[in-house]
Amino acid sequence: MLEVDAVIRRRLASDVVLVNQIAEYIIGAGGKRIRPMLVLLFSNALGFKGPERFELAATVEFIHTATLLHDDVVDESALRRGRQTANALFGNAASVLVGDFVYSRAFQMMVSVDRMRVLEVLADATNVIAEGEVLQLMNMHDADITVPEYLRVIRFKTAKLFEASARLGAVLAEADKTVEEACAAYGRSLGTAFQLVDDLLDYEGTTAQLGKNVGDDLREGKPTLPLLLAMENGSTEERAIIRQAIEHGEVARLADIVEIVRRTGAISATRDAARLEADHAASQLSQLAPSDYREALLEFCVRSVDRSF
Repeated sequence: MLEVDAVIRRRLASDVVLVNQIAEYIIGAGGKRIRPMLVLLFSNALGFKGPERFELAATVEFIHTATLLHDDVVDESALRRGRQTANALFGNAASVLVGDFVYSRAFQMMVSVDRMRVLEVLADATNVIAEGEVLQLMNMHDADITVPEYLRVIRFKTAKLFEASARLGAVLAEADKTVEEACAAYGRSLGTAFQLVDDLLDYEGTTAQLGKNVGDDLREGKPTLPLLLAMENGSTEERAIIRQAIEHGEVARLADIVEIVRRTGAISATRDAARLEADHAASQLSQLAPSDYREALLEFCVRSVDRSF
């Protein structure tokens, strides 16, 4: 990961001062770096030790970073990772344009690896992520979306880059199709579990823990799984309260909604759904030979669910 960070710093360099400022600001904020770790862990688990793994690990982090810059503008977010968002600090226009820079730099990096399969995987992932963003926008303030529709959004928007990151390790190692698909399935399920937990933490965590404002999802009118399950299991009055909040992006009754989500068992049910996804991810690792890298990937499955931030 130190080598990946070195690649990130080197590849962020630009002659345009504002690009450097904003890119450094958001990368410097840290983050869990799970996607680049998946590239490294699967590469190592499958015996690939070439320097390309560092370049592609940095590439997926750049794609993720670009989506964050754009997401925060779309969502009008003010806080991420415990700091002001780039758009809050530098303005929407600068954030969007620097997000474009980071995206295009990621494509320069993936081209430098000179493998068509790598380009296919990452170009496909980037396109699906964009579709997921549009789907989520269409679902905003819609209290009638179904659970399958919600899951489709997170598989596109979040899980797809996890899937691509895991798949890249197999591609670099030139693993057979069965192994590659198992790696991809691991990433897809892990990413789904990760997002499910992120969604429940909006009703269980604190601003200090999460590094973002509690209730942001509700303010943005996002009908996430905890809300959908609470509506299914709540009383007529409770359903009406949640529907009103989703449709109008209201947080005035956030405390009441948090209580409804907890009382109806929606928090535990969402975490159970995340655990099922994580267990499915873990089951895919039978395709890998025993190693410290496989053990780390198994550990990810546990930590993705049992976390508070």
